[in-house]
Amino acid sequence: MATDAGQNLNESATTSAGGETVLLVLVAASFSHLLNDTIQSLIPAIYPVLKDSFQLSFGQIGLITLTFQLTASLLQPLVGLYTDHRPQPFSLAIGMTLSLVGLVLLALANSYPMILVAAASVGLGSSIFHPEASRLARLASGGRYGFAQSLFQVGGNAGQSLGPLLAALIIGARARSNVIWFTLVALVGIVVLYNAGRWYRQNLPRAHKHIRRPVSHIDLPPAQIRWALFILISLIFSKFFYLESMRSYFTFYLISKFHVGVQHAQLLLFLFLFSVAAGTILGGPIGDRFGRKYVIWVSILGAAPLTLLLPYVNLGWTIALSVLIGIILSSAFPTILVYAQELLPGKVGLISGLFFGFAFGIAGIGSAVFGQLADRTSIEYVYWVCSFLPLIGLLTGFLPNLERSATTVTVGEHQ
Repeated sequence: MATDAGQNLNESATTSAGGETVLLVLVAASFSHLLNDTIQSLIPAIYPVLKDSFQLSFGQIGLITLTFQLTASLLQPLVGLYTDHRPQPFSLAIGMTLSLVGLVLLALANSYPMILVAAASVGLGSSIFHPEASRLARLASGGRYGFAQSLFQVGGNAGQSLGPLLAALIIGARARSNVIWFTLVALVGIVVLYNAGRWYRQNLPRAHKHIRRPVSHIDLPPAQIRWALFILISLIFSKFFYLESMRSYFTFYLISKFHVGVQHAQLLLFLFLFSVAAGTILGGPIGDRFGRKYVIWVSILGAAPLTLLLPYVNLGWTIALSVLIGIILSSAFPTILVYAQELLPGKVGLISGLFFGFAFGIAGIGSAVFGQLADRTSIEYVYWVCSFLPLIGLLTGFLPNLERSATTVTVGEHQ
């Protein structure tokens, strides 16, 4: 099976021209992203099981989250910076192997310190995976960078939704040892990523085509690049802080304000998460077609009227607005990531690690902040505060235009 998959990947590389999108490799990257994030989302999904099994306090649960976030978030830029200078095609499979080790430790853990080691191992595997997998997607894009990032990221969105569902079905309320079944997920991921790594290694000689600054893009001074990166990180902050409020507390908001049942609220949360996946797959190709800055404008700032309206409408409009917010807001991330990669050509790993790591970290902080705020006020107040976050999208107006005018491009090509 592994050999056949590798031959298919190699054949697709051989038969595709230098500028053609290698769809099979992109699908492999997206599928492995689904598997990686399924494993990642498993850890918080089994917190109730761990709490009961080891009589943990909420403080100890928080330390598990901190351990995982530190290894999954903070190490990503360092991994990306290293692989920018020394690409490691087979580090993809190594990262998934570390996640496999973490799952085994989690299933067999007989002490709290071993749980922390297991969480750190899964987090480290994720840190190694994301920067290089993002580079793989860019290399296989054939120049359709936004499309490639969207397809890659939608796999992660699907995995984040799938993990808790599989945890409920397979692990149940107390059978922590059933975590061992998820090692099959990791094994499949290792096979897929090993073969993707073979294609990656064979195509490294043409990778320079995807790290040079396009002729259609202008050279910016370092100060302007730093300012643009600050704006993009601010936009990531607004996007993921708001999305985390929906992921973590939307069900509580629906139950508190509209008195819906738990199952109904969970169904509406799934609908929101589905809209996030839809927005992710749409954002990149639209950015390829119409320009990344315009997509960022519409995605972040365009959601503001909807988020400002959400706290004041009835249940029907809340459902409709949540779907629209999910689609519009989530379309930004692939475009922001590609825009940042084009700001700093040759730093694909560093940019991917920085932005993925920051997104994960800020989401974890957001969840804790909103929980504290809800305890001290109300869940409705949380959504009133969050409704203003997309207004940070006004900063998009200060982003530089990366594309030259059509006349300048034509002159540059003739020269």
